[in-house]
Amino acid sequence: MTKASDRFPEDEFDVEPAHDAPIGVHRAPRTWWSRWWPFVAVVVLVPAVTVGLVVWASSWEGRIPGFGDASEPAAGASEPATSAPAEEAPAEEAPAEEAPAEEAPVEEVPAPTADLTADVRVLNASNRSGLAASAAADLEGAGFTAVTAGNGNAGGLVQSTVFYASADLAPTAQQVADTLGIANVVEDAGTAPEGVVVLLLADFAG
Repeated sequence: MTKASDRFPEDEFDVEPAHDAPIGVHRAPRTWWSRWWPFVAVVVLVPAVTVGLVVWASSWEGRIPGFGDASEPAAGASEPATSAPAEEAPAEEAPAEEAPAEEAPVEEVPAPTADLTADVRVLNASNRSGLAASAAADLEGAGFTAVTAGNGNAGGLVQSTVFYASADLAPTAQQVADTLGIANVVEDAGTAPEGVVVLLLADFAG
């Protein structure tokens, strides 16, 4: 491209530079400090800042002064008023224990006793002389007062027996049997229409 074809007139930038003139912009050479200070800052400042944060956290236990934490109320916060203790409800009176019902005294029915005045007839059906009189004497010695002796008929019996007329004479008949050692005691109004009848047979030891 020739100068005649340039669209703009020549100016100072179109002048050819001198042969020994510097070409372009030149900066002053950098010192060693300007090259190394960023590394020194990283090596020194980062540990220092880290140590400072650790010391701060340990001294304040992670709390920001003036703000408190969840476990402590913030400064200036009023403590909740202590509520008055609720009045205790009056204890319910225990129901009075009912006194145990007094048991009616049990009247002891006296054991039936023998009637020593009842008529007692002693009959000898053993063919042994004097047996009825001996047994009658034993009964009188036991307290019986109306005892008579005589002879009787075995009527097919083989065992000495004490007969009595009614249930009210059972205690009397039993005592007669106990006195004479007779085991067989029978209620039989036919044989003993009234009182007590003792029929002595051969088994009687008296």
